[in-house]
Amino acid sequence: MQLYKEDIIQKTIAYVKETLCNAEGGHDWWHAYRVWKLAQKIAKTEAVDLFIVEIGALLHDIADAKFYDGDESAGPCKARDFLIALDVDQEIIAHVVKIIENISFKGGKHLTQFKSPELDVIQDADRLDAMGAIGIARTFNYGGFKHRTIYNPEIAPNLNMTKEEYKNTNAPTINHFYEKLLLLRDKMNTSTAKSMANHRQVYMQQYLDEFYKEWAGEV
Repeated sequence: MQLYKEDIIQKTIAYVKETLCNAEGGHDWWHAYRVWKLAQKIAKTEAVDLFIVEIGALLHDIADAKFYDGDESAGPCKARDFLIALDVDQEIIAHVVKIIENISFKGGKHLTQFKSPELDVIQDADRLDAMGAIGIARTFNYGGFKHRTIYNPEIAPNLNMTKEEYKNTNAPTINHFYEKLLLLRDKMNTSTAKSMANHRQVYMQQYLDEFYKEWAGEV
């Protein structure tokens, strides 16, 4: 059974690498890789099915709705079809699909419809990758991809967006720190992720302090 699981994981790695080879830099194979490795680390302190954690982490962004005209069914469908082709157990497939359907941050007021320890671990790993130095790099990479301004002091962050407003926003990139990145620490599920998030939170706050000083020409 262990050899079977390892074979599935290796085939999943190859599939994700191929599928995301031309993806936007913040949502490419390396994002999936980092989330996979973070999920493995967090899982060591949690009572979870590690196979589901690994498969779910690798496939969690296989077809991000942002790049599929907002179609939130694209990712779950691609993951389901891939795992069916590998003859993975139906219960495992159903669990992984639920994880993909519920992992994303969709705005402050959105409530997930499904919970599991495995989702908690992968969600924490995904959120950690949106924080700290990596999170900053990903945020500006995506902002450039969407042709957004870096900062406009005349446009304040919107902390009360609906799910649809969050999906369709075209606000300056700096606003995203307040509308998502700085909110993630308090949304972590596991103690391991909470500890890691504290470090990344401090780094982001230090970065913003420096950003505003340089913007104002103070340093």
